[in-house]
Amino acid sequence: MRGDLEWGGVPGLVRWAADRFADREAVVEGRTSVSYAELGARVERAAAACMASGVRVGDRVAVWAPNTLDWIVSALGAVSAGAVLVPLNTRFKGAEAVYVLARSRARLLFVTGTFLGTSYVAALRRAAGEPPGTDPAPGAGPLPAPGAGPGPLPGLPHLEQVVVLADDAPADLRTWKDFLADGEGVGRDEVRRRGAGVSGASPSDIIFTSGTTGRPKGALITHAQTLRGYEIWSDLAGLREGDRYLIVNPFFHTFGYKAGIIACLMRGATMVPQPVFDVDAVLANVAAERVSVLPGPPTLHQSLLDHPARDAHDLSALRLVVTGAAVVPLRLVERLRTELGVDTVLTAYGLSEASGIVTMCRRGDPPAVIASTSGRAIPGTEVRVVDPSGAPAAPGSPGEVLVRGFNVMGGYFEDAAATAEVLTPDGWLRTGDVGVLDTGGNLRITDRIKDMFIVGGFNAYPAEIEQLLGLHPEVADVAVIGVPDSRLGEVGRAYVVRRPHSALTADELIAWSRREMANYKVPRTIAFVTALPRNASGKVVKGELRGR
Repeated sequence: MRGDLEWGGVPGLVRWAADRFADREAVVEGRTSVSYAELGARVERAAAACMASGVRVGDRVAVWAPNTLDWIVSALGAVSAGAVLVPLNTRFKGAEAVYVLARSRARLLFVTGTFLGTSYVAALRRAAGEPPGTDPAPGAGPLPAPGAGPGPLPGLPHLEQVVVLADDAPADLRTWKDFLADGEGVGRDEVRRRGAGVSGASPSDIIFTSGTTGRPKGALITHAQTLRGYEIWSDLAGLREGDRYLIVNPFFHTFGYKAGIIACLMRGATMVPQPVFDVDAVLANVAAERVSVLPGPPTLHQSLLDHPARDAHDLSALRLVVTGAAVVPLRLVERLRTELGVDTVLTAYGLSEASGIVTMCRRGDPPAVIASTSGRAIPGTEVRVVDPSGAPAAPGSPGEVLVRGFNVMGGYFEDAAATAEVLTPDGWLRTGDVGVLDTGGNLRITDRIKDMFIVGGFNAYPAEIEQLLGLHPEVADVAVIGVPDSRLGEVGRAYVVRRPHSALTADELIAWSRREMANYKVPRTIAFVTALPRNASGKVVKGELRGR
């Protein structure tokens, strides 16, 4: 296995791929086709521009944009300049993005122009005109206060530059073209020296993930963890040179970035980024680009199979599907194999705090194992299921899933208190998930201690949603649970106590929620109650709510 021993860090991987697969297609975006040699040159140019703009080793650089060639180039360019990548969820509203930018103290932001009818720059301006918040996680230290910072957004004093990934930008921001032009004075040798200084132990990225506190926390992952983890993923999945990989999983997510971009660099596969999940676009791309690899949540594959126009598209090149993030029906695995002729269908389990990869099925596993479990621990990783006392649970008995290995984060970014809650002194990560191990070591996730539910592949955290709903002036108390949904797997249902004399309706609260939070977090149904069920310690008894 090559991993960090040969590449050193992600900059070394980019250079290696540019040399090894020089003439092979690296990225196809519409009519644009970029070879690996060209991709390497573009990344070096972006790295030079980052250096010219003052980015230092260890600085945080954020990207808030959909899956595009520009995302790939800007993100890899920042990392090649020694920066730590902070991907932002494209479904964030302005306040959510500002919180992560403030919390990470990002110095540079790459942002899309208008996406899905929303101006991200306008959303930032509105949100960054106010303090980014004063309630960080315990032990994390205060958030930066708004003020006259060096950059264009007063609520983000550490953010020195905002680069719009478009041909036009407001006067106080930079266009992508102008930003790249600034790097022309930085030589290639200087760029490569900067990249060569990145070691396996250097921080690679910070993936912000919410938890029971309701505020996002940043899982800090190193270059060595990224490279080793996704060399293993590529090997177990059977990704190979010449594969054509439709990347629908968002780049802001560990899986889209690492099992997508990083894995393709390792194997010389062609990346076909798709900005949004649209089943018609998936069908068209798979057929037109002869896509052979299509990871994604079960909802993606179910939509593909059930599409009335499926037979009008040639999907015969499709050979590899990796899924997870929810229960995978055995029937789905069988249909992918029989109706679409997919040779390899695999399931996996991971979380941001463990570099996005913990367990994975193996090629050749029976369909029942693939459908009912998330496979076995990857090499270099231990998985344990424990009862409430911390003792190992017997095979077949549920308990909390613990993980230990090279893939486990060193901690949350500048948050010792939150880190101590999830990392034991001997290196075990408490995932907060409830699972069962069978006698073969296969893991089946059965519940979520943290009450998290999964909406179409996106993790939704009730505590965070409850905190946002609680900002509505007519909401006195609220609890959120996940309920089954035929299309998305699960969706949110909110139990709301209105303030006295309020006439707030469900439609009004849902409409307000759509303005204040990412769409996947918005509850699909609202139930108004006079009081929430609570136990003796005052905690909401969500089991009772689920029973309703």
